[in-house]
Amino acid sequence: MEQQERRYSEMSQHELQQEIANLKEKARKAEQLGIVNEFAVLERKALMAQAYLKNPDDYESGGIYPIEGDPGVFFKIDYLNGVFAWGYRLGGDGKEEALPISLLKSDKK
Repeated sequence: MEQQERRYSEMSQHELQQEIANLKEKARKAEQLGIVNEFAVLERKALMAQAYLKNPDDYESGGIYPIEGDPGVFFKIDYLNGVFAWGYRLGGDGKEEALPISLLKSDKK
């Protein structure tokens, strides 16, 4: 039986970086093979892992941040819960959604 996967929150920074590299490599292979849904799942997993490398304190409620990979689209944070920012896209449908903080560009490094 396969070993239970560890939660990203339990991994060290080094382990997270290795996991991200593995996921991106698997995603690259899936893309080359034309397995679109597998590619999308692996990309999302990599984004989730990247969120655990970010500091939630670099993001604040009421703040407006550009969304990575979506030029000209901004996200207003209502509140943070762990590595998720809850809020809505400016100019969107106004529905609340949660984004991993790895999708938001913070000016803090």
